[in-house]
Amino acid sequence: MEIWVNPACSKCRSALSILDAEAVGYTVRRYLDDPPSEAEIRSVLERLGLEPWDITRTGESTAKELGLADWPREPDHRDRWIAALAQHPILIQRPIITADDGTAVVGRTEEAVRSILPPA
Repeated sequence: MEIWVNPACSKCRSALSILDAEAVGYTVRRYLDDPPSEAEIRSVLERLGLEPWDITRTGESTAKELGLADWPREPDHRDRWIAALAQHPILIQRPIITADDGTAVVGRTEEAVRSILPPA
């Protein structure tokens, strides 16, 4: 299991606490220091069943600078969104947890984090 975190994020710290409490083995990726490639973002999106605009933090100042609010949210523009996420990882929603079984979640709630835990 891998979890993409920003240590300054309370949702990330909460997710890590749940994983620790459940004694789940995981690897931490500080995605701001070790940004995912476009290929990694594509893979995570496929596992999440989401589009890049679904995991974009549109409230970030970088999003405003890029004018993301005006970008089309259509398949023809998917590559542009993915490139922006790779170039500006601060825009990626967090935490993202990928499990060894191929599933993934955006772990912003306790329920989401628990949904990816292996069966007891």
